[in-house]
Amino acid sequence: MDTGKTNFIAGQWCAARDGRTFESRNPANTEEILGIYARSGALEVGAAVEAAKKAYPAWRKTPAPKRGAILFRMGQILEQKKEELSRLMVAEMGKVLVEARGDVQEAIDMAYYMAAFGRLPNGATVPSEREAMFCMAQRVPMGVVGVISPWNFPIAIPAWKMFPALLAGNTCVFKPAEDTPGLALEFVKLLAESGVPEGVVNLVTGFGEEAGAALVEHPDVAVISFTGSTETGKIIASRCGALMKGVSCELGGKNAIVVLDDADIDLALKGALWSAFGTAGQRCTAASRLIVHKAVKAKFRDALVDQTRALRMGIGADPNAQIGPVVNRAQLSRIHSYVEIGRNEGAKLLTGGTVLTESPLDAGCFYAPTIFDEMTLDMRIAQEEIFGPVTGIIEVGSLDEAIHAANATNYGLSLSIYTHNLTRAFRAIDELEAGIVYVNLPTSGAEIQLPFGGVKQTGNGHREAGWMAMDYCTEWKSVYLNYSESSELVRAQIDS
Repeated sequence: MDTGKTNFIAGQWCAARDGRTFESRNPANTEEILGIYARSGALEVGAAVEAAKKAYPAWRKTPAPKRGAILFRMGQILEQKKEELSRLMVAEMGKVLVEARGDVQEAIDMAYYMAAFGRLPNGATVPSEREAMFCMAQRVPMGVVGVISPWNFPIAIPAWKMFPALLAGNTCVFKPAEDTPGLALEFVKLLAESGVPEGVVNLVTGFGEEAGAALVEHPDVAVISFTGSTETGKIIASRCGALMKGVSCELGGKNAIVVLDDADIDLALKGALWSAFGTAGQRCTAASRLIVHKAVKAKFRDALVDQTRALRMGIGADPNAQIGPVVNRAQLSRIHSYVEIGRNEGAKLLTGGTVLTESPLDAGCFYAPTIFDEMTLDMRIAQEEIFGPVTGIIEVGSLDEAIHAANATNYGLSLSIYTHNLTRAFRAIDELEAGIVYVNLPTSGAEIQLPFGGVKQTGNGHREAGWMAMDYCTEWKSVYLNYSESSELVRAQIDS
């Protein structure tokens, strides 16, 4: 492909009209340029929306089973391309290969799951209070869906957003994160190969403040689906509210694992290591708080520090690597600034807290897995999303204290508790303020057949995946059909 021709509009690859470009670099070696991509803005977004709008009537009228069949083919092609996409993800985003394969597998699972919805009920029939009256409600598509996705799950999250939208009969304009444009390009190529008609899916590469903002503002975009920071999500939700368009926001998290005094400590340690440091902590479900009962804290803390120090950092393609780099140098600096904040707040640094500078890691964006002790609820590191391999221990003396500590943030995505007491487990399920609750499991590891999303400032109420995956991109239409042979007017709630 010609350098910079990375927008896919109405079935054609094209550059930004003013010729501007940006680079995608390898986070494990920031000197390595992986590709040159179009730095698009309002003009390119406008063309993409126009193409999606033009394609919408025919796509909406395409029978849902046929739309589902295209998604099924997409799943098959993703399976065939899984290793190729996974290795590109290692290079462009930085996660280790086993995690990259899991990212692609989520998209495969979502393709097959949503494909089946093409033949499932699309509404409900209900009895009428009036004679000779047929009543039903059905889902209908909304039109052009704007998809703005993050870099940390560059294949899975676009699939979560776009497959339900397409199955419902919407068309899409996709603006991926500027850190992972290459994966977005390959994803859209595969959709076209699967049989998605021209104009139904359009790709615009560029920056959020340019292309993303233009997509939000465009009057012909019916709904925006955004995953990213809470700060940006608030801006997008506010603009969509003012423009009276639909919006789905999946935002930040400050997730916690609760370890009670009756927990299986070995199991809890495994969960904490994975939740805190998997994907170098760059997950919205990452556990950056470990709420531990004082009776087991010393044992848990000491073992966690030992196991954390034994984690192997490295380039994601290295089969021995357990943690790869963070996504870019700006994120590396941000993570380290939060570690300094934690130190200044009085938290006790147990391990980590440094940018890794030994060769060959010095060429990339590697941060040592970091653990704080003596973290208190009022500290910024206990309240703000760091999005890196940093976690902290909060000591509690009871289940009541643990639940209070877990709920004591503005976020509510994923919370976990380790206990063998059934009463405690069910009380936690009832009282933990989160969209996802795990018992004896880490905070990361959602399955696509259940709804994914959070409460409080983690989102605006919509869910991705699961049987309500199409809620954000469909509207309900109620239908009343009078099949009486009488010419008498029949009115609801009035006639006896």
